[in-house]
Amino acid sequence: MARKLSQAGDSKVGCILWSLLLLVAGMIAWKAIPVKMASSELYDFMVEQAKWGATTPPEAIAKGIVEKARELGLPLDPKNVKVGRYGDKLRMRATYTVPLEFPGKTYHWDFDLQVERTIFQF
Repeated sequence: MARKLSQAGDSKVGCILWSLLLLVAGMIAWKAIPVKMASSELYDFMVEQAKWGATTPPEAIAKGIVEKARELGLPLDPKNVKVGRYGDKLRMRATYTVPLEFPGKTYHWDFDLQVERTIFQF
């Protein structure tokens, strides 16, 4: 009996499409995951600063946040860092945009990190 050369479901197009989809997802992850990890590390640093911020002046905290962002490779402008005491609360806010460049498109990923913590004074 002769075998049919093209049977139903026997297509290479699906494999090619899934491979392209996997390649695009890998490229996005390659660019985005390090930025997200650095941003999370900066947020953790801000939370840590808020824990011990009762005795530190707000200007010193803001300067430390900018230095940490530079260390992590994040484009944080010192003008976009706000640190202040409001009653018994310490509030911090850092906003920045990270451009992620892909072939044919640049995506601007906006971050707005905010920390508010009650100050316990001894």
